Amino acid sequence: MKLHILLLALLSVIAVVASAPAHAQGTLTRTFVSSTGVDSNPCTVAQPCATFAAAYRAVAADGIVAALDPGKYGPLNILYPVTINGNGWAAITGTPNGAGITVNTFTGHTNLIGIEIDGANAAFNGILFTSGSLTVTNCVIGKSDYVNDATTGNGILIEPVDGIPALDIAVTNSTISNNGNMGIYYFPQGGNLNFNATIDHVVVMNNAEHGIEIYSGNTSGGATVAAISDSIVSHNTNDGIVVGNGPGSLWLSIDHVEINNNGQIGILANNNSKVLLGRSVITGNGPSTGDFGSGIQNQTSNTFYSYGDNRINLNGNGAGGDEDINGALNTSFTTH
Repeated sequence: MKLHILLLALLSVIAVVASAPAHAQGTLTRTFVSSTGVDSNPCTVAQPCATFAAAYRAVAADGIVAALDPGKYGPLNILYPVTINGNGWAAITGTPNGAGITVNTFTGHTNLIGIEIDGANAAFNGILFTSGSLTVTNCVIGKSDYVNDATTGNGILIEPVDGIPALDIAVTNSTISNNGNMGIYYFPQGGNLNFNATIDHVVVMNNAEHGIEIYSGNTSGGATVAAISDSIVSHNTNDGIVVGNGPGSLWLSIDHVEINNNGQIGILANNNSKVLLGRSVITGNGPSTGDFGSGIQNQTSNTFYSYGDNRINLNGNGAGGDEDINGALNTSFTTH
């Protein structure tokens, strides 16, 4: 009898543990941080906390964490959706060998607003985004550290893993610069994934590899649809914008974008990705001699569609061919 009761009690404990939420959440709809705050405070406006991490633990899912004054509020790992509003004066210094902010929510939408994220040449990524839905607005992201691995040294690394059915991100009114690898890098690790990206009014410059790379070649399928508009991609060491895909489809729209003074190629398209180009200026890319440099380079079976209103000139005349549009493009470049 005692054994029977003990077993029932044990099963009850297991059931409670199994039904508990995966990540503990707070109960407040709004929490606050301040440069004079203390993490043992309840994180209210009258008694703010000192770090985003403490204020995040105190807020409910889909709640808001706001910075009351200028200060450094520490790195953050986001496991359930939230809005982090730095009000333009909050700063984060990324963890060495880690990230400034990690977003891994699986479901729901996270907003990052008005935050400066400084990798201090020690954090591997400014923002690491692996699942869910994310908006980055009015942020400054830079100085991540590259250590001979594509998953390090990125301003924003989008790296979903197998089992994530869909992912979307919007980056607006932000500056991403001086990172050890890419400015923005989409680099999935497998799965049949649908990905949507919007990059609007963003400056991506002075990154040590490419400015923006969207590469879906590691997926087993799905659709990748990205749009870059009203932005500047400039002075990146290698290429400005790079796209490439595997079994799935990849469409990239580039509208009213200035792509200039990148070390090699303005736009490089790989595999069978499709690029729609309009109202853009592509100039000053690539060396004048030596290795290839061009405004646009199209490889394998890519297709470029142009509205015929772009200005593509004064790009490098290296081994890759024509100074403006690489010879491999030929009839794939269609004017509408």
